[in-house]
Amino acid sequence: MKKILIILTIGMILPFTSCEVDEVLNPNSPTVESFENGATLADLKLLGQGLEAVIREDMQFHFWTTSMLGREYYDLRGTDPRYTTELLGRNGGDLDNNGFLTTRSYFGRYRSVRNANLLKTAVQNTVASLTPNQTRALQGYANTIMAYELLLEATRQYNNGIRIDVADVNNLGPFTDSFQQSLAGINGILSEGFEQLNGIAEELVFNLSGFSNIPATDTEALAQFNRALAARVALYSNDNAGALAALDNSFFNLEGGLNMGAYYAFGGATGNDRANPLFYVPDVDNYMAHESWVDEAEAGDSRLSKVTDTGMDISLDGLTSQYLVSLYPSNSSPASMIRNEELILIYAEANVGTNNAEAVNAINVIRSAAGLADYAGAMDDDSLIDQILHERRYSLFGEGHRWIDLRRYDRLDELPLDREGDKIHIQFPRPASEG
Repeated sequence: MKKILIILTIGMILPFTSCEVDEVLNPNSPTVESFENGATLADLKLLGQGLEAVIREDMQFHFWTTSMLGREYYDLRGTDPRYTTELLGRNGGDLDNNGFLTTRSYFGRYRSVRNANLLKTAVQNTVASLTPNQTRALQGYANTIMAYELLLEATRQYNNGIRIDVADVNNLGPFTDSFQQSLAGINGILSEGFEQLNGIAEELVFNLSGFSNIPATDTEALAQFNRALAARVALYSNDNAGALAALDNSFFNLEGGLNMGAYYAFGGATGNDRANPLFYVPDVDNYMAHESWVDEAEAGDSRLSKVTDTGMDISLDGLTSQYLVSLYPSNSSPASMIRNEELILIYAEANVGTNNAEAVNAINVIRSAAGLADYAGAMDDDSLIDQILHERRYSLFGEGHRWIDLRRYDRLDELPLDREGDKIHIQFPRPASEG
C-alpha cells in the first residue's frame, strides 16, 4: 500500500506516504506522533470519534459496486460510463486495477484500518489515567471497527487476498493467500476485540452515534456488534456451529425488530456533517433496481417498498428500469452495517442440515414480517438453501450481499446478463499501487 490517509475528524487529514517531503509543522493541530506517544484523554476522544466518522469515507463505493455486480441495481445517472460498462463486464472487459471503482473502496477501508491502529497505539502510550476497563473498551472498539472494514474489502478482493497486518506503514504485512485465509485473520481480530469488550460495565470515554438501535450500553452494544460480525464471518467460512455460537452473544433476536443493529450515522448536508450517500433523490439520482427483482418477487411482499415505481422507463447504455432504489427516506437516515434481519437469516442458514425445522421457523419470522405466508416447500437441505437465498435477496437488497451470496454457492451464473457480451466479475483486482 503506497499511500494511507489518516482522517481524525471531518476536515482534518494527515497523510502518510512513502515519499520524502519537507517537514511542515502546524502548531494549531496535533501530529501523528503526538497521538502515538503521550495522547491525552481529549486526544483519545478525538481519535475514537474520528474513527467512527472515517468509516463513512467512500463507504458508498463498496455498496454501489457490490450491488451492481450482483445485478441488484444499476447506476443510470450517466455521470461516468464505467458504471454501465466496466462494472458489468461490457464486451467481456475486466475491472481496472487503477480505476476508482477498484481503488476508492479499497483505500477508504484501509484509511479506517490505519486510524484503528493509531487509536490502539495511542491507548497503549497514553498519559491519560484510564481504568483497565476503559483501556480494554477502546482497544476492543478499534479491533471491531478494523475487522469490519477488512471484511468489507475481503469480500471484494476474494481470493486475491488482503493485507491483515498494516500497523507498521513502513513494513506492511503480506497478502493473504485466499478468501478463507482472509476470513481467518479477520476472525482473529474479532476474537481479540470481543475478549476486550466482553463483560465491561463501564462505557466508552466518548459517545458513539451509530449504535443507538442496539438496546445496550456502548460497550455492550459494541460486543454484540462484534459477535454479529463474527457470525457473518463464520457463515462465509462454512462454519455453521461457529455462526450459531457467535449469534448467542450478538443482538440476534427472533422476536426483535428486524432493523435493530449497527449503523453509519449521518447528519444530512448541513453544518460540518455529511449526508447519507445511499439516499437517492428521484429524477436526479437514477440508481435503478434491476426489473427482475420486482418481477420475481412474491405477490404482497412488503419488501418491495425498497424501490419506488417511477411510472416511466429510465434507460441508459442498453439498460432500462422504472424502479428507483429507495432504501433510506432522507439524507440524514442512518445506513445499515448489520441488522437483526440478516442475523435471523444467518441463523436460518446455519441450522440447515442439523435442525431444518428451526431453519424454517427463522425463515417464517422473515416472511411474516414481509406480509407473506409461511414457507410450505420441501424440507431437504437444498430446498431450504434456495429459500434462504430468496429471502436474503429481498431482505438485504442493496446492502451488498447478493453477489457475495451467489458466489458462496457457486451460482453467479444465475445473475442476469442484460446485454450480449456482458459478464459477471468474480472479484475486484488488487490495486496497481499494491504491486
